[in-house]
Amino acid sequence: MRVRSRRVAIVTGLAVALFAAGGVGIWMRTQTPTSAVAAPVTGKGGASAEALQDHPVLAADSLAQTIAALQARITAIPRDWNAMASLGIAYVQQARVTADPTYYPKAEAVLRRSLAVHPEANFDAMVGMAALAAARHDFAGALSWGQQAEAANPYNGGVHDVVGDALIELGHYPQALAEIQKAVDTRPDLSSYARASYALELQGDVHGAVRAMELALAAAGTAADTAWTENQLGELAFNAGDLAGADAAYRRAIAADPSFVPAHAGTAKVAAARGDLAGAIAGYEWAVTRYPLPEYVIALGDLDTKAGLTEDAARDYGLLRVEERLFQANGVNVDLEIALFDADHRVDLASGLAAAQAEWARRQSIHVADALAWELYANGRASEALAYVDRALALGTRSALFFFHRGMIERALGRTLAARRDLATALAINPSFSILWSKPATSLLTRMGGAP
Repeated sequence: MRVRSRRVAIVTGLAVALFAAGGVGIWMRTQTPTSAVAAPVTGKGGASAEALQDHPVLAADSLAQTIAALQARITAIPRDWNAMASLGIAYVQQARVTADPTYYPKAEAVLRRSLAVHPEANFDAMVGMAALAAARHDFAGALSWGQQAEAANPYNGGVHDVVGDALIELGHYPQALAEIQKAVDTRPDLSSYARASYALELQGDVHGAVRAMELALAAAGTAADTAWTENQLGELAFNAGDLAGADAAYRRAIAADPSFVPAHAGTAKVAAARGDLAGAIAGYEWAVTRYPLPEYVIALGDLDTKAGLTEDAARDYGLLRVEERLFQANGVNVDLEIALFDADHRVDLASGLAAAQAEWARRQSIHVADALAWELYANGRASEALAYVDRALALGTRSALFFFHRGMIERALGRTLAARRDLATALAINPSFSILWSKPATSLLTRMGGAP
């Protein structure tokens, strides 16, 4: 029995990563419209908030110092609405850096105080409220606040990022791309180039996405920026099945900033794809003890399951459920995450389907369409699932997981040729697309007479 110590605080992580979207030539090639927002942009509210906007990853100690200084200023000048807005933005950022959602209620309180003191054209507080809403997965609220900020200061490139993020999450892709293009045109920098990358990736242009992210890398001004951008290049490489390229990018990120946890999780993911279970488990344990994002906890649980460490896996999945409750207690909507986990692990399928349906009622993005399709399939409703998974792929996104889901749905419907085609496509895109499903997909394709 392997003994190990997991220093896991019972806190949750958010996918509050920058949306990789917007850039030269980002316009959609299809006619069908289809983790986290960027650090928000500030207007004229003060250097501390402006510093936050420019760093996708800000060291926790630097951020803690910023928060302490802003708290002291507000104590000395209780009606300093600029400092309040900056503090609210800092709290949202702190929740991301520490994976602790209890900062969100603090952020909301201080941002609303700023708005109460200065309700007119309070750009920083509006952008802060948009960032907070997005972090809580309230993307309609994020759009509303972002549009108010945009009306207050339409010439700030960063506010177009915020609005574009919300539109993407809501599934309003043509409008989102227009906003992202405005951001690139107004302020070509790391944030807007990263959004260009995501817009291109969504539309299946992986090479264009890499080029845009390389522009973001060239615009990186700090070691933290460099680490974040290299990690995104690693993700693009991994999702395209390039394990060597992904590993190299993750290691460049670590070299730039050894404390940057996502890159360490990336090397663990590569280890898992290469069949190094022990190395992958050790890597994810390291990541979870420092930054317990649910995706890392799930990956660790799945690896422990694969390694036959059932007690460890049960503890991992138990932590995930605690995290879900902590999310919800702090105003974060986790319906999409619940739906995907429950469908993958075949637990509480009725609740998972209800969660996916509720999320679809709120926003109709390709990721929600895929999650709803997978839940319908898991609940034995493949005929209903097909229309949703088709919608998930309507933009041309080169997602191995989406193609795998469609292949499984088609197989359940007796569409053998289509199922074989989509399973083959999934494995061609990325043979290591899932800890749980890559090997079963390969075995199933072989049994169906396709090329693994």
